[in-house]
Amino acid sequence: MGTVIMHSVASVDGFIADANDDVGPLHEWYFNGDVPLTEAGDEEYDHSGSGSAIKVSRASAEYVRPMWESIGAIVMGRHLFDLVNGWEGRPPAGDHVVVVSHRPKPEGWHPEASYHFVDDVTAAIGKAQELAGDRVVSVNAGEVGGQILAAGLVDEVAMDVVPVVFGSGKRYFGSITGQHLLEEPDVVVQGDRVLHLKYKVRR
Repeated sequence: MGTVIMHSVASVDGFIADANDDVGPLHEWYFNGDVPLTEAGDEEYDHSGSGSAIKVSRASAEYVRPMWESIGAIVMGRHLFDLVNGWEGRPPAGDHVVVVSHRPKPEGWHPEASYHFVDDVTAAIGKAQELAGDRVVSVNAGEVGGQILAAGLVDEVAMDVVPVVFGSGKRYFGSITGQHLLEEPDVVVQGDRVLHLKYKVRR
């Protein structure tokens, strides 16, 4: 089975959005460079709705590009799915998406897309690993990501830390409780207005 990596952009104080789900400046580094994230071009990854093409610094591209290319499946919560309408059936990375939700997929919603709705985080990781094979399973941070970490199902934690303090909002680890130890960061990459960090979860 592939590695399960919990991954999102976060503020220095550990928030992935404010209380109204506004990401503010957290994603600005996706547009402040001159290197596209794919060899084919950058428009396919533009899910911002801004019409801007995603281009990052060279340091960020060298880190993010192979990470995104390694992803086979994404696990996300229903709240994020509803916010972005499931990226209109075109996830930013990987071929499959598993949505943790007690509600089924909206009727008639992009039937061609490989999106699977399950109501349990353990089942979600199992389904995602089945779909991804040997490739990475990427877990979006937030409430669902925190639940998956608490269940002992996350192998690595990756954070793209942006130099801004939110003070309050949606936490990277959701409402997780208890102590969870990580190893020393095995990846530290300084981009332009972002610091890429990756930690293995201590077993």
